[in-house]
Amino acid sequence: MTVSAIIVAGGKGIRMGAAVRKQYMLLAGRPIVCLTVEVFDACSCIDDIFLVVPPDDLGVCAEKWMASLTLYKRIHLVAGGVERQDSVYRGIQAVGGACDVVVIHDAVRPFVSLQMIESCVAEARTSGACIIGMPAMETAKQVNSGEIERTLDRNTIWLAQTPQAFNFDLIRAAHETARSDLFMGTDDAMLVERLGRKVRILPGSRLNIKITTPEDLALAEGIIHRMPSDYFPVH
Repeated sequence: MTVSAIIVAGGKGIRMGAAVRKQYMLLAGRPIVCLTVEVFDACSCIDDIFLVVPPDDLGVCAEKWMASLTLYKRIHLVAGGVERQDSVYRGIQAVGGACDVVVIHDAVRPFVSLQMIESCVAEARTSGACIIGMPAMETAKQVNSGEIERTLDRNTIWLAQTPQAFNFDLIRAAHETARSDLFMGTDDAMLVERLGRKVRILPGSRLNIKITTPEDLALAEGIIHRMPSDYFPVH
């Protein structure tokens, strides 16, 4: 069963407030996107990688960032869209049905582990749809216009992360339906849920953060310096 990875690095990085897009910012001296790509390259269940980047970055990404890596899997560069959902869809189009399962991941989550990817893909092979997430650890409030409407039962609340893995035909249908309905979701699982399909969720890690703000980058610097020396794949 063929598995393709779509790594989404098409963001503008507005919340980071920096001149450099967040996916290219340095973490322990290396671009975040490179750290993420190397994890997927080292994962035995992944057959090929589709890296979705802003259209203007195709050249520099190929010639500078990807050329600096020693990769064992074929990597395809794809021009992203305006929104994340558009970028994922372009990645799906690039895959073009050449796989059975597609796993989607945010490039700015560099602390994804091989175990997270493998377990998510394995479950998707069986159930058709699986994501990684974490149970809510703090009290959750439903808020409207700055006022609390009610306190939610945190025992039933999980925070979605990536990777998210799906049967290829299912995720393609979910995206095409969303596009037809002019619906924008906050993650890919949400689009599958709209089709009435159940999505499994497996525990990820609180370290699997999405780096989108300067505070996140500071946290990431603290995390990476405390990681075991063999956490990131070394080619």
